[in-house]
Amino acid sequence: MGTPEAEVYDVVGVGFGPSNLSLAIALEEHRENVPESAVTSAFFERQPSFGWHCNMLLPSATMQVCFLKDLATFRNPTSRFTFVSYLHESGRLSRFVNYLDFFPTRQEFHQYLEWAEAKVRGQVSYSSRVTAVRVPDGAGSRPAEHLEVEVTGPGGSRTVRARNVAISTGLVPRVPAGIELDERIWHSSEFLARYHAMAPDDLKSVAVIGAGQSAAEVTRFLHDNVPHAQVHAVVPSYGYSVADATPFANQVFDPAAVDDYYLGSDETRETFWRYHRNTNYSVVDADLIRDLYRRVYDEDLSRNRRLHFLNLTRMSRVERTGSVVRLTLQSLLDGAPHELGVDVVVLATGYDAMTPEALLADVDRFCLRDGEGRLRVERDYRLVTTPDVPGGIYLQGGTEHTHGVSSSLLSNIAVRSGEIAESILAGSRVASPVG
Repeated sequence: MGTPEAEVYDVVGVGFGPSNLSLAIALEEHRENVPESAVTSAFFERQPSFGWHCNMLLPSATMQVCFLKDLATFRNPTSRFTFVSYLHESGRLSRFVNYLDFFPTRQEFHQYLEWAEAKVRGQVSYSSRVTAVRVPDGAGSRPAEHLEVEVTGPGGSRTVRARNVAISTGLVPRVPAGIELDERIWHSSEFLARYHAMAPDDLKSVAVIGAGQSAAEVTRFLHDNVPHAQVHAVVPSYGYSVADATPFANQVFDPAAVDDYYLGSDETRETFWRYHRNTNYSVVDADLIRDLYRRVYDEDLSRNRRLHFLNLTRMSRVERTGSVVRLTLQSLLDGAPHELGVDVVVLATGYDAMTPEALLADVDRFCLRDGEGRLRVERDYRLVTTPDVPGGIYLQGGTEHTHGVSSSLLSNIAVRSGEIAESILAGSRVASPVG
């Protein structure tokens, strides 16, 4: 990537999950389509290698989005980076089609992401953490020409200069206040690593906290893979709520819905959330709900109950006593508390949206905000800033308040990254469309 003195890029990406991988692909295709283009890019990822929710790659767990909503298809169906191209190159296209299923397993989709990442790996530095983005002081009366990006990696710390920055640091695991994760108190984001570090005989009783897809998948996994254990699912509702995957509701993830949300009134946006939260948040696939219900029903018939659903129940306290995790649970019916002792508790308590404020601390004074103190964002995902900022800062996530429910999801990833790439290119010395 050149010497530190020469490190100036048209695009610097912070984080390299699927979103910035898709952006890297859009930029790569632009270079292929416009060979004379000199647009340069570099991405920095704190993980040592590529990985996307690796600790939730559970056997048989499937994607919740159609395989066509991959890194490129909705932007450029002829792209060599599509899921179909991956299947063809892997020799599995016919076999996949014979499944007659729109939803690949999560493991296969992760293999697709790794396949795509390998084709653009030269743009990425792993084990590299971006610690700050700032606007440098201009030389004399001249305004600054680039943003400065501080990077800490294997070779120490250095500063790279960027004409544009694309931030995609991903979702943040949500842990209830006052709880410290350890070898017996896990968040679902670390599930498989923690599970494989445990001796199977040490898991005689486990509890899973949560009512969403991850909670249900972890519950099924533990019931399958620890056949001697009592599995307790603590659910604050009467039972799992089904994800609305019907055709009309799924239109909320269409690219056109982003315009409807962004250009809509406050009332329109509130209506989106009120009616369509059940397409993604704290909901579970219908087939998985039926599977878990069947297990409970069959165990009742056999009078050998291992799977326990504690409905209308919340966890109010977690306490470690040696190798035992003691949960204080509270019924939402009568408020009565009771204790449950388990070997492990899994907090499938979800994620918070990406929050770029810490990374942008030095730029914050140049960022404009709305009446509720939230960052203002243009339709092309560029932060609204004062003219003091010498370039564009784009957000891949953390824009639910401006762009709607698909802002941090795979559903619109190809189009979103294409729009960001087009915006960057339109403001650079190369102004050609992407895809």
